[in-house]
Amino acid sequence: MFLVEGAINVKELLDSDFKIEHLFVTRHFFEENEVILKSSCVDYEYADEKELSEAGTLESNNAALAIVKMKEERPLNANKGEFILVLDEVRDPGNLGTLIRIADWYGISKIICSEQCAERYNPKVISATKGSFIRVDMYYCNLQIYLKELNNAGVKVFGAFLNGDNIHKINFPETGAILLGNEASGINKELEEYVTDKITIPRFGGAESLNVAVASAVILDNVRRRKS
Repeated sequence: MFLVEGAINVKELLDSDFKIEHLFVTRHFFEENEVILKSSCVDYEYADEKELSEAGTLESNNAALAIVKMKEERPLNANKGEFILVLDEVRDPGNLGTLIRIADWYGISKIICSEQCAERYNPKVISATKGSFIRVDMYYCNLQIYLKELNNAGVKVFGAFLNGDNIHKINFPETGAILLGNEASGINKELEEYVTDKITIPRFGGAESLNVAVASAVILDNVRRRKS
């Protein structure tokens, strides 16, 4: 089980295929979302803001809290015509949640995570997604094995490095994978051999690096604009 808290995330949850085991709402949330609640056919109980805040992880929750059943993980592949996001050791829950939200914005529906990434159902991850967790599937695995399988299938793997080709000059194929590494240490050395194309976001100022979520947004925007 995992927690979903707050108005935005719970509203998105009600319109998803996740199984809600328990739902607690304030009367204000009920009044604002009566139609959605009734159409979802989910049983709910009333709770006040103090009760929701004490039961959950948010400092303040004046809307709703749901206890939800986790989905079974299944292997995910890059199907023809789609890009996937591959994350190596993204350990910060806030960053992972933001990455899920950005992927959703750019129509990326699959994220592959190394086994060292933050846990997808961590409350901080769920909170940072702003509801996007319902539309993005995730799979945790050994990335060496996974990336080798992509190579064998002829899928290009674009890895983000400081010394790669200028992202603004690349024409992306219809199908591919974007590999992003840990913000502090980048992509692990043992994964470099599976990268078919090294890419970089050109730097014009003095900043040492970009936050991994910010970098993902820049890269995915270029993927969408420059796919051949």
